[in-house]
Amino acid sequence: MRNAAIAHNVGVCTPNNAKIIKITELTHNTKLFEIQLEDEHSNNFFDYSPGQFVLITVFGVGEIPIGLTSTPIKRGSFELGIRKVGNVTNKIHQMNVGDIVGIRGPFGKGFPIEENKHKDLLYVCGGTGYFPIRSTFLYAIARREDYGKIMFLYGDRCPTDVLFPDENDDYKKREDILFHQSVDRDDDKCWEGNVGVVTTLFPNIAKEIDPVNTVVFVAGPAIMYRYVIIELEKLGIKNENIYLSLERKMKCGIGKCCHCGIGDKFACLDGPVFSLDQIRGLLEAL
Repeated sequence: MRNAAIAHNVGVCTPNNAKIIKITELTHNTKLFEIQLEDEHSNNFFDYSPGQFVLITVFGVGEIPIGLTSTPIKRGSFELGIRKVGNVTNKIHQMNVGDIVGIRGPFGKGFPIEENKHKDLLYVCGGTGYFPIRSTFLYAIARREDYGKIMFLYGDRCPTDVLFPDENDDYKKREDILFHQSVDRDDDKCWEGNVGVVTTLFPNIAKEIDPVNTVVFVAGPAIMYRYVIIELEKLGIKNENIYLSLERKMKCGIGKCCHCGIGDKFACLDGPVFSLDQIRGLLEAL
């Protein structure tokens, strides 16, 4: 995988046509779309870093930014996890295998997974924050020998919102991964795991943390970040080893429209992944 700064970009201003080749229903309002660029050369050389995003166009409706969900190790297609939240996403959910969308990107800076080989990795995600985290998590477990401990904490609102339940069950069975998940509430009393926000999972991995050798990747709703950061500070992990993916309204992808401004930074260029060192004074603006 190449560095994000030199990853092959299939289109900056003009979308490239791409075909939906597979659709997987994850929850009642969330689907996983596997997409393949129609131009063979662009498709063969499409490269990205975990944590980057693309802009997907539904022609005649609009364009939205979506984080890449798959690992760049898998070539020839890529995956986007999309939840119905507005006009464009509603239209995407009505589309079928074989339908055409537009793709621009990839854009932004991703998680520094290659730069942290031989480190222990802690992933913390909430809700659809699982999607960008999944990209770097899949990369790490495919290169398992390159990393130390791999720990994963995932929280969602309720059992029916949980993403990738079958994958999660497989991860829990692995002896080389510590995978813990939680739901905020269990309305039907059918959940057999932890009930509580994602920070209630930290006691499960506290004894496993080496604060000097641990790098943390975080994605989820902004309100989650402040409480996750408190827990990470208790563990003694330095700000420069904590990386957060920030969701903003990224319209152009090239820092021209200013929609994704966070203080003096742009999420589409300087992010969407930032170290806590970079944005410590900007968290209140989220």
